[in-house]
Amino acid sequence: MYALVDCNNFYVSCERVFDPSLNGKPVVVLSNNDGCVISRSNEAKAIGIPMGKPAFELKELIEKYNIKVFSTNFPLYGDMSSRVMNILAEFSPEIEIYSIDEAFLNLKGYKYIELQDYAKKIKDTVYLYTGIPVSIGIGATKTLAKAAEYFAKKDSKSKGICIISDENRKEYLSRLPIDEVWGIGRQHYKMLNKYGVKTALDFVNLRPQWIRNQMTVVGSKTQEELMGIECFDLETSPPSKKNICVSRSFGNMISDYSLLAEAVSNFAASCAEKLRHQHSCASTIMVFVITNRFRKDLPQYSKNVIVNMPVATNSTFEIIKYALFILRNIYKDGYQYKKAGVIVSNIVPDNAVQTALFDEIDREKQNKVMLAMDNINKKYGRNTLKVAAMGKHREWKLKQEKLSRAYTTKWQDIINVKV
Repeated sequence: MYALVDCNNFYVSCERVFDPSLNGKPVVVLSNNDGCVISRSNEAKAIGIPMGKPAFELKELIEKYNIKVFSTNFPLYGDMSSRVMNILAEFSPEIEIYSIDEAFLNLKGYKYIELQDYAKKIKDTVYLYTGIPVSIGIGATKTLAKAAEYFAKKDSKSKGICIISDENRKEYLSRLPIDEVWGIGRQHYKMLNKYGVKTALDFVNLRPQWIRNQMTVVGSKTQEELMGIECFDLETSPPSKKNICVSRSFGNMISDYSLLAEAVSNFAASCAEKLRHQHSCASTIMVFVITNRFRKDLPQYSKNVIVNMPVATNSTFEIIKYALFILRNIYKDGYQYKKAGVIVSNIVPDNAVQTALFDEIDREKQNKVMLAMDNINKKYGRNTLKVAAMGKHREWKLKQEKLSRAYTTKWQDIINVKV
């Protein structure tokens, strides 16, 4: 059996942990640059606030219902996620962190434990130690656990816990819309809907060969998972990324080259840090810049260039060097840039790097410098030690006008309790 633990309205719940006055009130959290709604409290959902709706289109509703609005606070959400996952790891020897607010637990061998009681213990423990409410779905496969989690959230009678067993599986699948099945994407949903497949049970009853022909082996595995046949194992060690992209839409458009270079340098440094974190090196780098395509009154321009580095690397120095080389070749004066980014690819393990005959860089020394920089930044905070090209100014940073405090990651933001 597998359990899927999902944090309810996670970003909103994180804000409520440190500001209980938000409980019972409509709350939304916005995406980068305070753009669109990406998290809603149940009260905001009841008002009719849709996911992905641009914030500027909701001004009347926000004022009418006094909806509390927050910018994304990634340091806070990331830290709270780590706390939740550490607690979940105590309840199962195998855990797959599926996203910032979801995790699969392997419950195989728990046959002498009452799963309903165990799930309630998990739920209560997470809430006790973090203040984050969770819903839990349990099933014989990951896909069934995901389906059970859907009902744990939708059915108020479940009290946040749903178990799909062999006895009740068909009954639950008959109530599960096909577009809510884990692994059924938008295009497959349209195709299945055209053939009259409305529920997960309709999908299970299709001929396996037809599914394989229409949806390849992935569709076949999804069908088998819904039938209780395990096809997808837990990924307890996430595979290394084959490409790493760090990009950002700027809070304000940038026309000045020095500011754009500063932003690109920071993106490149972040790529290098991610490579070192997964013990990899990259030999290809791409930099792109884009103007605001929604501003028809402004001249438009976009450009990207790819460069192959002579030796695969994860050095901040080298990746920033090549990123700025590309930027100098694609930058054009007279344009206002809305977004830029750096992508590194052709990634290999850092112990399998093919060296170059005429490489003049002392790789061993450079690796020691990177290790020292990472250790200092880990101990004293991100970018405590950084490359000069990354600059001091942040005119290009995200627009975050409704940002809450970093309650758990900054000393100056820690809540003071007076007794």
